[in-house]
This record gives sequence, C-alpha cells and structure tokens, in this order.
Amino acid sequence: MLRLPALFTVPGDALAGAAAAGVRPGPRTLLAIGSSLSLYAAGMALNDWADRAEDAVERPHRPIPSGRVRPAAALTAAGTLTGTGLALAAAAGRPALAVATPLAATVWAYDLGLKHTPAGPAAMAAARGLDLLLGAAATAGGTRGGTWSGTRGGTWSGTRGGTRSGTRTGARTGTRTGAWDGTRAALPSAALLGSHTLAVTTLSRRETTGGSVAAPLAALAATGALARLAGHRRTRLPAGRRAAAAPGLPGPGPAGNPPRPGDLLAVALAAAYAATAARPCFHAALNPSPQLTQRAVGAGIRATVPLQAALAARSGATTTSLLVAALAPAGRMFARRAGMRKVSIT
Repeated sequence: MLRLPALFTVPGDALAGAAAAGVRPGPRTLLAIGSSLSLYAAGMALNDWADRAEDAVERPHRPIPSGRVRPAAALTAAGTLTGTGLALAAAAGRPALAVATPLAATVWAYDLGLKHTPAGPAAMAAARGLDLLLGAAATAGGTRGGTWSGTRGGTWSGTRGGTRSGTRTGARTGTRTGAWDGTRAALPSAALLGSHTLAVTTLSRRETTGGSVAAPLAALAATGALARLAGHRRTRLPAGRRAAAAPGLPGPGPAGNPPRPGDLLAVALAAAYAATAARPCFHAALNPSPQLTQRAVGAGIRATVPLQAALAARSGATTTSLLVAALAPAGRMFARRAGMRKVSIT
C-alpha cells in the first residue's frame, strides 16, 4: 500500500531545502526527513482508502480492493502516520512544525476532495514544495543566531545581554529569524520542484485512459525549462553588495569566472533529470496510450531525485547533491528486488 520505491524520492526534498537555505544538514534535517516520509506514507495510505471504490474497478490489484488490507486499517494508518510526521516536525522546532502543519492539511485535502478537481495538480505541487521548505525551516531553525546578530534584535540583546530573559529572548529571536531567512531563500527551489510535480500530476490524470497529447507535451516542455533553470548556479551575494551588482556597474561578475566543479555538477544532474523524464514524455505524446502514459508518469516520479540533486548542486552543496543523487540507483535496486517496477503518483 505504501509503494516503497516512491519513498526514495522523499529525503531529497529536505536535503535540497537545507542546501537552498545555505545550511549544512544536521540532526534537525534528519527529523525533517522522518516527518516527510511519515506524511508521504500517510498520503499514500489515505489515497488508497479514499479511492477504494474507484480502485475496485480500475485497479483491483491494489491492497484494499484485493482484500489484503481493510479500509479501517488504511485510514488508521493514515492518521497515525500523520501524527508521527507532525510530532517529528515539532521535535525539529517550531518553524518546522509551522511548515509541516499546512503540508499535512494539503495532503489530506488532496486525497479527500481536491484530487478529482482542477485544483488537484496544484495541491500536489504545493505539497511537494512545502516538503522542501520543511527541510529548509528545520535545518535553518537549528542555527542559533542565524542572521539575527546583524539585526536590531542583535543590538538590543547586546545592550541587555546581562539579563537572563534577554539572552533567552535573543536566542529564540535568532532561531526564528534564521529559520525565516532560510525558508525564504529556499522558495525558488521549492517553486521549481513544485512545477515538476504539477506537470507529472497533470499527466497522471490520464494514466488509466490515455488519449491526451497535450499533457505529455506540456510535461516535456516543463522538463526542458526546469532542466535549464536547475542547471544554472545560484549566485549568493554578500550582505551589502546587492546594490553593487546592479546592471551597468563595473566589477567582476559570475559570467567572468571560470566554471567551478559545482557548476558542472549542477549541469550534469540537470541533464540526468531531463534524460530521465523527457524521452517517456515524448513517446507518450506520439502515442498517448495508457501504457505509455503510465511509463511517462513513472519516469517523472523517478526524475524527482536527479532534480532534487541538481537543485542542491545549484545552491552550492556539492556533497549533499551527490548524496541525493545516490538515492536514485538505490530506489531502482529496491524496486527490482521487491518486484515493484510500476510506480504511480495516484
């Protein structure tokens, strides 16, 4: 029921979020990954419970229609996993819980109502983007002080640092500010990952009926655009230097520097993402049969991992990007051993 190979696409969300926030992964990142895995698994269990009548006709092999899992057990599992995900997010800090709560609400809203409406793909995209922001909020929230020391709050703490309450307040403010700055910095990466999910989810709505040429063509176009954006290294400017980077002002820029290993890695991973997703979408556009559409959807899900790795490399986190990229062959190996070649987003 949990379709375990799909779970290998989840840890990269938190890791890419940490990279986008400019913070090294740590214990709070692991808590965010555990929260993400729990909420993702909850969504799959809830999806099977909500679609049990439809699956009895279109997918009788699934656990509930086949009688292997009772509906009440699936619903209980969904609730328990959601509670676990929120508890792990709370352990990672208030900023992480503040992101995990709307993420859990989006998962339940999608499965219980939005899935069969025009808002369904957007809800799924929002859930994936929030999952990346969860990693950013959890990881950046663990950096006490963060950017807080350069703010007015830092000056205030320096003048009243002699009091115990002032120190505690300054630390809490620093944690919140660092988490907010990290989450805000991760918004572009979350938007790119959400856009990919939007295209794949839109395509998946035809995986049992086929017949749509527009959906695979749109997914193909999205893949090309996202690969180009993900392969472009983000430029981080030091504080106070943003005005000097205005167009027309003299001075060296990123374009004048030789490519760095991280830049080449981002390009390579973006190419791997495009190679994974583009060809099946092209085939589905030529022949929009259910079988080829399902292959395109499965390829789009698998392409999530190299996209996450490219986003991490784009943020300058070379080690993290390689760690995320290693999840792709691990997921394929697990799928082969478990005999689970078919992966679906619905």
